[in-house]
Amino acid sequence: MKIKKGDQVLIIRGKDRGKVGKVIKALPKENKVVIEGLNLVKKHVKPRQRYEKGKIIEIPRPIFVSNVKLMCPNCHKPSRVGYQIFENSKNKKLKEKKRICKKCHKVIA
Repeated sequence: MKIKKGDQVLIIRGKDRGKVGKVIKALPKENKVVIEGLNLVKKHVKPRQRYEKGKIIEIPRPIFVSNVKLMCPNCHKPSRVGYQIFENSKNKKLKEKKRICKKCHKVIA
């Protein structure tokens, strides 16, 4: 999965289309991500203690990775993600696989 925790993403499908948010959780086995403050659903919570009232809270739900695009930290545009293999500067035998932006071709941290 090319989207990781901490990435800024743009939602391209669904009720929150066009909104930008930060990924707070990545679920690679389900191919989904949870975005902070977006794709909210209401959940009814029962009272836990004797004199407490029940509540309705809003929680973010997972969204499919195919419905989001990474916002490049370098060019600040939504773009696809690619991979490139770089040689390690200390040890030439070791190679590092890094994510790159398909628009500006710079490394994404």
